[in-house]
Amino acid sequence: MSVTIKAVSTEVPKNTRPTKDIIQLMDSWLEGQDDRFKRKVKKIFENAAVDRRYSIMKPEAVVTKTSFQEKNDIYKTEVIKLGTACLTKGLNKAGWQPADIDYLITVSCTGIMIPSLDAFLINDLQMRQDVVRLPVTEMGCVAGISGMIYAKNFLKANPGKRAAVVAVEAPTATFQLDDYSMANVVSAAIFGDGAACVLMSSHENDTGPEVIAESMYHFYNAQHYMGFDLVNSGLKMVLDKEVPEHIAAHFGSIIHPFLKENDCSIEDVAHLIFHPGGKKIVQTVESLFSEMGKDINDTKEVLRQFGNMSSATVLFVLERFLEREIPQNDIGLMLSFGPGFTAQRLLLKW
Repeated sequence: MSVTIKAVSTEVPKNTRPTKDIIQLMDSWLEGQDDRFKRKVKKIFENAAVDRRYSIMKPEAVVTKTSFQEKNDIYKTEVIKLGTACLTKGLNKAGWQPADIDYLITVSCTGIMIPSLDAFLINDLQMRQDVVRLPVTEMGCVAGISGMIYAKNFLKANPGKRAAVVAVEAPTATFQLDDYSMANVVSAAIFGDGAACVLMSSHENDTGPEVIAESMYHFYNAQHYMGFDLVNSGLKMVLDKEVPEHIAAHFGSIIHPFLKENDCSIEDVAHLIFHPGGKKIVQTVESLFSEMGKDINDTKEVLRQFGNMSSATVLFVLERFLEREIPQNDIGLMLSFGPGFTAQRLLLKW
């Protein structure tokens, strides 16, 4: 019994600016800082390999003093809109109805809401009252693949079922106005807001690339690498500057045993679907994959066009592959990293 990916859809907020305009907006935030620091911040933005990003708030509002409650209220309102639009688009692509979904997984880490997003989707789209819900929080950038792993296991155990994974993130709502740390600056330079939906199926009539394997790899004693601290002003970014080095050190252990367990090698992998965490992580992984004769050009393009949208971003990369004519039996490897610290992987076969 196979589990397939039927469709992928994406959505971005209406507020958008090119990076050059956002750099100009940072002048008000940088007022009072010394000139050397100002130049350093602007250089980080200029070199982030992100041309444009989207936001649930107008860019001016991001650098305006507001409370955690005010930003989180915007987050709740806007992620419901994005999630509804994204799921609706995915269902239309697949030719499914909302009532066709048996398992609904929603993913977000950039705000707090109870009831979670899935409850609103069920009501807004009049999904079945017995749909199984799973909200996934606190997993950051890795959670898009995490959601797909959970969906795959549910579907493998339940033939003839369908699942939706909906990832909606608004990192701009976490920008800390009084925090001039490099973690806050770098996150502001690379992150943007967006949503993605993956529809998966164990129904015999649904076609698409098959999810043939999945696995998680957890780093020991690495909880401090990445995440958020909950402070009075909201979610404060934690980002260890050594993350790319840690990834490089573990890279062989993350990739090769997983492929070997599934009777593959890196030479068999035709398509790399990698989460664009940021320029340095992309450069690190690109150099490691290039030694194997592989590229991650689609990852770089998504980062350039949208920035890092946390859990949703790797699904933007996946959508690019599903829109192509890919030869039958081609193998694809999905990979992302996130808080924990963890790497999570999916193996696909067309």
